Amino acid sequence: MALRFSTTDQVANNGVKVLVHGFAGVGKTSLCATAPNPVILSAESGLLSLRKHSIPVIEISTVEDLMEAHQWALNAAEAAQFQTICIDSISEIAEVVLANAKRQVKDPRAAYGELIEKTMATIRAFRDLQGKHVYMAAKMEPFKDETTGIVRYIASMPGSKLGGQIPYLFDEVFRLGIGKVPTTGQEYRFLQTQPDLQYDAKDRSGALDALEPPDLTHIFNKIIGALQNGQS
Repeated sequence: MALRFSTTDQVANNGVKVLVHGFAGVGKTSLCATAPNPVILSAESGLLSLRKHSIPVIEISTVEDLMEAHQWALNAAEAAQFQTICIDSISEIAEVVLANAKRQVKDPRAAYGELIEKTMATIRAFRDLQGKHVYMAAKMEPFKDETTGIVRYIASMPGSKLGGQIPYLFDEVFRLGIGKVPTTGQEYRFLQTQPDLQYDAKDRSGALDALEPPDLTHIFNKIIGALQNGQS
């Protein structure tokens, strides 16, 4: 089999794929507005935070909607105008997949097996879109390591196994959090790009600071710039 070669320029032109998890109300949906030329695939009704922005939205109510949206992003001439595909949220979309699976099988255990298979395949399909940035939002939930007893927060997905598997599909996994300025008490939002004992995160580009502003255009430009300059 012939080896396949690429360059850092080609990787940079493929777009940045990022998973961001955070608690409800922290601003994961609003983060879509900071991406370059976004379109939102939404399985949630909470788009009120984007009311001041005119961002196209594709509503996802069924598995068929999701597959059709992927084909549109992959092939439609209309999709070429959008630089970023925002999926809000992958947690809700997994619930759609699970509900669909439960209607088709008698044994709930089989439904959860189908959930893992279809959700992982769907994430890979969107992650592998050529020439597009992809932002996937996820809810966050506590996970207790039975060996160490340490409780960490990871992406929230239906079932007991899926949430722990999702981050492995991404080079960039961030936590969206809220901090306070000690002197004034003023709140600010940030993206955590490195893991700690409490939160799951990673930055394989090596281009980001441990804490970054909640601005996807800034993040994408920083990663692509590092790749093009051979810094990572």
